[in-house]
Amino acid sequence: MNLKYTYTLLTLIIALYFVPAQAQTKKPAKKATVKTAVKTTKKKPAAKAPAPKKATNTSKNLGDAAAKAAQDTTKKGGANANNPQNGGSLSEEIVVTTAYKPVLADAVKIRRNPDLEDKVPFKAPLAYAPIDKRQEQNSEIRQLEAMKRPPEQDSVLLNNYVKVGAGSSKTLFGEAYFANGRDEALQVGGYLKHFSQSGSLEKQSQSKDDVSVFGKSILGDNNISGRITYNRMGTNFYGYDQAAPVATFVPGKQHFNTIGGEAELAKNYKDVENDFTYALKVKGYAFSNAYQARENNFVISGFINQTVKQFYAGLSGSIDINSQKDSLYKINNHILRLNPYIKFQGTNYKIDAGVNIEKEFGDFGKFYIFPAAKLEVQVIPKYVRLFVEAKGDINRSSIRDFANINPFIGQNIEIKNSVDQLDISAGLKGTLAPGLSFKASVFRNSVKNMPLLVSNFDVEGNKFKVIYDDGKARINGFNGELDFKASDDLNIFGRVEVKDYKLASEIQPWNLPKFLLTAGTAIHINNKVSITGSVLFRGATNDRIFTPGPADGLVLTQKSIGSFADLSGSVEYKATSKISVFVQANNILNTGYQNWLYYPNYGFNIFGGVGYSF
Repeated sequence: MNLKYTYTLLTLIIALYFVPAQAQTKKPAKKATVKTAVKTTKKKPAAKAPAPKKATNTSKNLGDAAAKAAQDTTKKGGANANNPQNGGSLSEEIVVTTAYKPVLADAVKIRRNPDLEDKVPFKAPLAYAPIDKRQEQNSEIRQLEAMKRPPEQDSVLLNNYVKVGAGSSKTLFGEAYFANGRDEALQVGGYLKHFSQSGSLEKQSQSKDDVSVFGKSILGDNNISGRITYNRMGTNFYGYDQAAPVATFVPGKQHFNTIGGEAELAKNYKDVENDFTYALKVKGYAFSNAYQARENNFVISGFINQTVKQFYAGLSGSIDINSQKDSLYKINNHILRLNPYIKFQGTNYKIDAGVNIEKEFGDFGKFYIFPAAKLEVQVIPKYVRLFVEAKGDINRSSIRDFANINPFIGQNIEIKNSVDQLDISAGLKGTLAPGLSFKASVFRNSVKNMPLLVSNFDVEGNKFKVIYDDGKARINGFNGELDFKASDDLNIFGRVEVKDYKLASEIQPWNLPKFLLTAGTAIHINNKVSITGSVLFRGATNDRIFTPGPADGLVLTQKSIGSFADLSGSVEYKATSKISVFVQANNILNTGYQNWLYYPNYGFNIFGGVGYSF
């Protein structure tokens, strides 16, 4: 009985020791390759059973097996009692949630099947034909072909313009321009202008009015153009000797009216070889002043020209019909001119050879033949040209021309034609740098009966008359011109004249300056602001007066008129594409200079206004 109980107890002890150990040490058949979710449950460590006594070998084997099982469990990833991160647990629960399914990304998939067909590319047979041509070694710069101009884009054209202003010295200013717009076959337009001003002296005033209409039309191979003009100028004889004023001085009035017109028929230019060209022009005017002076002029002129390679042969001519009258005379002063010529033109030269055949008829009847020749040679190709010129002409005396020079001329002026017997000039012209052009020349003129404007105060109070230097006068001098256009926004220009007179009968070239300088500039600061300026410097001149002398005679006295400078400028601002504002200042230096004896010019004056385009 006791033995039965003894075997039962031993069986229970063996079960308690071996069953847990084998459960912990049993390895899985295969390593898991599935996606798992691990859930770990920490348990309190079980109380250690007391070590069995070493009485029997069985207990010893059981203890070794239990220890070995504990070590295997630690190595297989279970909880390690010595690892604090596992909380000292010897057991771990693993829960499998789903089977692992590998997924391959689209970027690495290959969906292209290989082409197993054997294809050989076709090669065309080549044939070589060598060119028998000599290689040219031309290092010279060739002429560039002209670039075609791009077509113009249509834009809104403003064909009409009005400009009005007012300012100091009772200045009134107005201009108006009009045109029909863009039409290649017909152009019609015109303008109106007015300017008036008053000075500090009594009746020191002037006014100018201009009206003109014009038109041009293309008719097949020819074009015809015409113009009608009207000009009026009004002033007063306000000049007097301010050092010896006259109590009874009353300025007289003066005005000049001119109605003119012209028409021209010309052949259109064609870039063809051996072209024949021609032109015919008719013009005339009718002039009158506030008194009885009248002048009528009618001119028919034209030319024909035949081109033969580098030669130009032609004939130009004109018939100048002119009649002049005043209270004491009536004169017919007509001139016939013919100019046959031959021109040669090459790459580096240009020659004009001809003569001027001229005949006076009417109340004058002299016949003249003058040279008309000109030579141009390139000194520095494309930059500097040397020119020499010799010519002659008849200068018809005109009441209108004298009035334009000096509006204070009197009545019944003497009419006599002057003659340029031989004018010789030589000089250089060309381009020194991009945008910088020049012209410089020296000249010597021989003039017969040269006209001079002098005072006639002893007879007509404060008026002027025309006298002539009887004989041959010689004029030597120098002319220089300079034009610098740095860009479309800056332009500077100037001209200088230096003359030396050797007269035949007069002691002085009355009222003719020996030095004259004119210069100006135009600056476009931007698309809205523009500035212009000009300067005039004139050297000293002399006039003559007659004062009472002994035995009721008259003594000639020279009166000097000093040199002067006149500076003017203007500023224009374009507020919009249609509206602009301007300011003009004249005689900025406020110099009280005189152009003519006892006739001081206007002092500093300024005026401004607005312009409108439509």
